[in-house]
Amino acid sequence: MDLTELYNAVIDGDAPQVQAGVKAALAQGVAADMILNQGLIAAMNEVGRRFEEGEFYVPEMLIAARAMQAGLALLKPLLVESGVKAAGKVAIGTVKGDLHDIGKNLVGMMLEGAGFEVQDLGVDVPPQSFVQAAQDGAQIVGMSALLTTTMSNMKNTVQALQEAGLRGRVKVIVGGAPVTEDFARQIGADAYAQDASGAVRTVRKLIG
Repeated sequence: MDLTELYNAVIDGDAPQVQAGVKAALAQGVAADMILNQGLIAAMNEVGRRFEEGEFYVPEMLIAARAMQAGLALLKPLLVESGVKAAGKVAIGTVKGDLHDIGKNLVGMMLEGAGFEVQDLGVDVPPQSFVQAAQDGAQIVGMSALLTTTMSNMKNTVQALQEAGLRGRVKVIVGGAPVTEDFARQIGADAYAQDASGAVRTVRKLIG
C-alpha cells in the first residue's frame, strides 16, 4: 500500500482527505502502526522540517497538525488494541496564572504527531497538577508561559517536583515567548524549546 497520498494530505492540512486515506489503508489491511509511522508521523516530521527551514509558518503547522489528529483519532483505538506502545508520555500545561494556550496546543499536537502520548493539563496549571502527572507516569513535564509575571511559577513547579522526590525520573522542558535558554538553566529545567518543532526534537532526545 502506498501511503504517499495520506502523507501529502497531512502536509497539505486536508483533514477529510487524511481520514479517507486512513480508512482506505485500513480497508486494504495495512497495519495501524504502519499507517501511523509511515503516513502520519513521517508527514509531521516533514512539516517540522519545513517549519525550521522557513517554508512553513505557524498557521500551516497548525492546519497540518489538526489534519494529522483527524487521522490519529481513527487509529488510536486500533493502536491500543494491538498493544502499540507510545514513544513516551508527556504532560504539558500553561503555568499557574497564565491563560495562553495556542503555543501549548501546537506543541501537544506536534508531540502526538511524533507518536507520543500527551496529557494536556490545560492552562493556569498549579505545580501540584504537574507533580500529579509525573506521579501518574509522565516521563516529561512541559511547561509554557507567555507572561513574564507567570514565569516564576515554572521555578515553583520544578521545586515542587524536587520536593515530591520526582526530579530524578522526570525531565522538565520549558518554553514560551519570554522564556530563554538561560532562564531554563537558572530554574533547573532540563531543556528549553523555542518552538513546537524544537520541542519535539528535544523531547525525543530527553526520552531517548
